[in-house]
Amino acid sequence: MTDMSIGLTGLAVLLVLLTLRIPVAFAMFAVGFTGIALLRSFDAATGLLASESFTLASSSELIVVPLFILMGNVATSTGMSRRLYDAAYALIGQIRGGLASATVIGCGGFAALSGSSVASALTMGKVSLGEMERFGYDSRLSAGSVAAGGTLGILIPPSTGFVIYAILAQESIGRLFLAGVLPGLLLLSMFVLTITLLCWALPALAPAGPRTSAAQKLRALGGAAPIMTVIVLTIGGIYGGLFSPVEAAAVGAGLVILFGILSRTLTLAILWQASRDSVVTTATVMLILISAHMMNPFLALSHIPQAIGAFLGGMDLPPMAVLGLILLCYLVLGCFLEGFAMLVLSMPIFFPVIVSLGIDPIWFGVLVVLTLEMGLISPPVGVNVFIVKSIAPKVPLGQIFIGVIPFWIAMLLTLGLLIAFPSISLFLPDTMIGTG
Repeated sequence: MTDMSIGLTGLAVLLVLLTLRIPVAFAMFAVGFTGIALLRSFDAATGLLASESFTLASSSELIVVPLFILMGNVATSTGMSRRLYDAAYALIGQIRGGLASATVIGCGGFAALSGSSVASALTMGKVSLGEMERFGYDSRLSAGSVAAGGTLGILIPPSTGFVIYAILAQESIGRLFLAGVLPGLLLLSMFVLTITLLCWALPALAPAGPRTSAAQKLRALGGAAPIMTVIVLTIGGIYGGLFSPVEAAAVGAGLVILFGILSRTLTLAILWQASRDSVVTTATVMLILISAHMMNPFLALSHIPQAIGAFLGGMDLPPMAVLGLILLCYLVLGCFLEGFAMLVLSMPIFFPVIVSLGIDPIWFGVLVVLTLEMGLISPPVGVNVFIVKSIAPKVPLGQIFIGVIPFWIAMLLTLGLLIAFPSISLFLPDTMIGTG
């Protein structure tokens, strides 16, 4: 067999393993390790495994992953995330569909705290789905808003998706975090606009909530002050150049723990459980990264990335057309592959093409992460949809997928805006950090 045929066979085997629900990390490791052993030698595969595992485990940049995860877990366990939701509802809950809008805003706030789409959907879903059911909201709107709002966790910094992209593409985490701020706020606004338009066109979807006085609004905002302080200090600190993303993660985790202690909502048992959950999640991310670093050299040795690059280059298309084809591939793959898996599998193939075309890698990173978000609610493997299903078992899966369709369209429109106006993504990183 030629190197190319071995590579294609490996990719086919990987898709089969993923279809059989083999964990992403194990599937990629098995294919990558075996492929390198076939293309080079068993000793080369074991040597690469040892070196890549050590390099990743000793990477200081990856410290942000467990710290931000710990910050989100502690915020959830101590009730800070619920108070953030209560504040959003107090501000706009009286508007028809306001509870769904408050859910999306709460997801955005929690996303800025945890950096996790799954955590955002799970946490805000537990808080909001019961409330929306109690106020007579249509299950399609409530489930769809939670599933879509949760996707903000992968775009609004601190984002684990940006961290993984930065490591794979060897780009600045700080620049990527800043690049995600305005697109994240734009997408959040598009979600709120979508809910408003739906409720205007179909009033039966959601009743208007009770009005709250100015005193009640201030009281709710006061309850959310700790978590809002953490968000402002972590993101504002990076934005203002006060500290790096790693230091921001440490500051955020420390502040959440401190607020929990001062409010007497954080006990040793809660902290221990949150720490255990953070370790498990971090280990999962690390296994995926190690496996990805086994897949990358396997694909390189099989010459598949070079062949795809040559094919795209041979089509003599303008850079924007090539970019459109790549994003279209991501949209299609997002219907079948989990976002992390898609990112680590595709970067060795598409990133060299992007660099050769002179496309800004930071801008491309934002577009890719947004496209990954769309995969989180795309059938048949929309992870966030299944997360919502797990906490709302009475809602049929088909109804949840129907509920996310308007939000998927809003994401597609946002993607179009980001492609048409790159400055939305690049303004903050270029003005605050520079282009160097």
